[in-house]
Amino acid sequence: MVFDRGHPHLYKSMLNSVFITPSSAQGPQRVLRKEPFVSSFATPSDSLLVQRTQAARITPSVLSHMPGRVAVALEGSSQNATDGPKRKFTIDDFDIGRPLGKGKFGNVYLAREKQSKFIMALKVLFKSQLEKEAVEHQLRREIEIQSHLRHNNILRMYNYFHDRKRIYLMLEYAPRGELYKELQKCGRFDEQRSATFIEELADALIYCHERKVIHRDIKPENLLMGYKGELKIADFGWSVHAPSLRRRTMCGTLDYLPPEMIEGKTHDEKVDLWCTGVLCYEFLVGLPPFDSPSHTETHRRIINVDLKFPSFMSDGSKDLISRLLRYNPAQRLPLKNVMEHPWVKANSRRVMPPVFHATQAR
Repeated sequence: MVFDRGHPHLYKSMLNSVFITPSSAQGPQRVLRKEPFVSSFATPSDSLLVQRTQAARITPSVLSHMPGRVAVALEGSSQNATDGPKRKFTIDDFDIGRPLGKGKFGNVYLAREKQSKFIMALKVLFKSQLEKEAVEHQLRREIEIQSHLRHNNILRMYNYFHDRKRIYLMLEYAPRGELYKELQKCGRFDEQRSATFIEELADALIYCHERKVIHRDIKPENLLMGYKGELKIADFGWSVHAPSLRRRTMCGTLDYLPPEMIEGKTHDEKVDLWCTGVLCYEFLVGLPPFDSPSHTETHRRIINVDLKFPSFMSDGSKDLISRLLRYNPAQRLPLKNVMEHPWVKANSRRVMPPVFHATQAR
């Protein structure tokens, strides 16, 4: 991609961006209670969003476990991802723009690859902080899982590279920003927007579960919005690739914990069904369904499935949520049925991305 000089305002705005190399930061942080995610994100202009969609795509190579640079191939090049010399990245290959978010382990920056002009989000993590918190294994798992997922409603991880002090994750840029921040601004979403998000989420989770990936931490803070406002699952820090799909680890956010996790029982991919129900409720109401003044009371309400609906909620939305928030995981509504639920079908305005066929290029 090259800058279009036919749009001077766009060209000038991009060149006037303050590009810096990140030096110190406090990266993405997982919260156990609802706390706003610190970010300086502002919704970009439509012209910038159009430019983003016209950028060249990057195809990740097979992850390397060797230290140093990591190879990646540019899509459309004459070499495929498995033969011939591959492009290797360092921080010097990028123009670094404004921060998109801050957290415990580093920062996320808007970035532009110098050669292709491809715009992405660059997540910069400090090795010292990761080692201090003993979460290196969690990061390795996140990279391994997310880099292999290809779905319109899952944020792409193109690749990663590292130097002596930092690890850099090359991520898809989601121009519309954080879904949690949007929910805070709106207070709550209407039925059309909520149903659209739920259909997109259910489709993405079906894709994950078919590949034996359990997310385990679905919540607004871990969701972003793409160019057209579509949902993007963005954080796979608590995800697990489990061939048996059965785990015992206690993880996730308090308000979204299913009963089996609180009680320390073995859990499987159906924890994501519970979280989908909690998320749908929070979209429509503005608060999670079991929100309470204390952790103990929240736990009690979750275990008892103490579910109370405001009077303004429709019967269809209440029916869907009630079918997902079941104490017995086996009784929770399957994701395919979520997508086919009458309330979702009646309200969702999901726009599917165009499908490209090789014959169209001839």
